[in-house]
Amino acid sequence: MSAKRQRIIDQGPSFYGNSPGSSFMYTAPPPPYSYVSQPPPFPVVRLRGLPFDCTETDVAEFFHGLDIVDVLFVHKNSKFTGEAFCVLGYPLQVDFALQKNRQNMGRRYVEVFRSKRQEYYKAIANEVADARGGSPRRNAPRAKSSDEAKESAEHTGILRLRGLPFSAGKDDIMEFFKDFVLSEDAVHIVLNSEGRPSGEAFVEFTNAEDSKAAMSKDRMTLGSRYIELFPSFSEEMEEAISRGR
Repeated sequence: MSAKRQRIIDQGPSFYGNSPGSSFMYTAPPPPYSYVSQPPPFPVVRLRGLPFDCTETDVAEFFHGLDIVDVLFVHKNSKFTGEAFCVLGYPLQVDFALQKNRQNMGRRYVEVFRSKRQEYYKAIANEVADARGGSPRRNAPRAKSSDEAKESAEHTGILRLRGLPFSAGKDDIMEFFKDFVLSEDAVHIVLNSEGRPSGEAFVEFTNAEDSKAAMSKDRMTLGSRYIELFPSFSEEMEEAISRGR
């Protein structure tokens, strides 16, 4: 499990502040609850009815103006159910997220529900168990041709990572590749046009041999997500990084 997501679980509601940060774009009404006698509620909502090609970027755009800490897509029998959990930056932002209930994402309207910390943790455990189980229906037909392409690709010492949690930082990626010598400068998290993590990153290894050896981590989990690795090259990396500037 990623270090940042582990901190969320260990610290619970205290991981979050009680007031919104500078990126919060709404005028807040008086809070409907008091934090004086109890800790603030865990800021998570559940979404239902998502398009089956939905990405973390789509969820971030749907909740534009809110601070997204994590997006967890829910699978059953290795198939996306159309549901997801979204952890927000502050408890008060849950009320604004609920205002998006039944608003459209593409051609589908999305239902937004208040959720609980325990439901989010249970979903994480289910996703991790499913990924470690190596479901044949998830990997077999598609992975064969994909693996063949990866094995034949030329290595330049750069790998592209896809499927990262929004909450993943450079320290999480370095921990993922802990068997290799990496510096923070060698890890490049790709941002979208709004300056938010896109779920992709590039890592520069010391040499091509190391990047080829690091492909053994392909489809291993970081947090609740399994990470796909692809051999890459400097031009692709620079173009992706420049798009987020």
